[in-house]
Amino acid sequence: MFVSVVIPAFDEEAYLGATLASVGRAAASLSERAGVSAEVFVVDNDSSDSTAAVARGFGAVVVRESRHNVARVRNTGARFAGGDVLVFVDADTVVPGELLWRVAEALAEPGCLGGAVDTDYRPAKLTAKIYLRFWRVAGKLLGMAQGATQFCRRDAFDALGGYDETLFMGEDVDFYRRLKRLAKCRRGSVGFIEDVRVTPSTRRFDQWRLWRTLVWTNPLFILLFRRTKSAWRGWYERVPR
Repeated sequence: MFVSVVIPAFDEEAYLGATLASVGRAAASLSERAGVSAEVFVVDNDSSDSTAAVARGFGAVVVRESRHNVARVRNTGARFAGGDVLVFVDADTVVPGELLWRVAEALAEPGCLGGAVDTDYRPAKLTAKIYLRFWRVAGKLLGMAQGATQFCRRDAFDALGGYDETLFMGEDVDFYRRLKRLAKCRRGSVGFIEDVRVTPSTRRFDQWRLWRTLVWTNPLFILLFRRTKSAWRGWYERVPR
């Protein structure tokens, strides 16, 4: 097994260092415990800050993608990656040291094609905390998983054609849904790791007004406008620290 970690990043100089440090610890643990190597790619999505310099400072391989579409950015990283296992981590998400080891354990199960890792959001606002906890429970009940950290075997990723680049939002949930469908066709399985959790930044939820959070994270709104780039202009803009 050879693991490629792909991190899409757009103006993430403030958060990327912590993410890469945590990924580095997870890669070291994987190597120590299983003798498995990992490489790290940061896909610089035409950043205007020092995202690329931060990535290189942590020893990551930097590739560039100018088009602002997170599905395309993820796929660009996958095209450069050499691993037979792909792990996608958001640039503002800190992962536990056991992460890659747990991914390797999950994929050691016969027929497991990939999966996702549970999240631990820690917003400052009480309203955001309640809202995010609600969707965490609802997502589990509905069998959905976000893309803060997702993983997949290379052959399964290729069979799916990667992330759907016609989507400007919800590409992660869509990918997980299609991966589950592929696993069913192959009589395989998809894992959801819950005993370790990743910690995404909550900056948007802390800074946005409640109405904006309720609209832009509403599944119906996402379903209706996920292929409309102009609907997500604010999402693809730089978010202040």
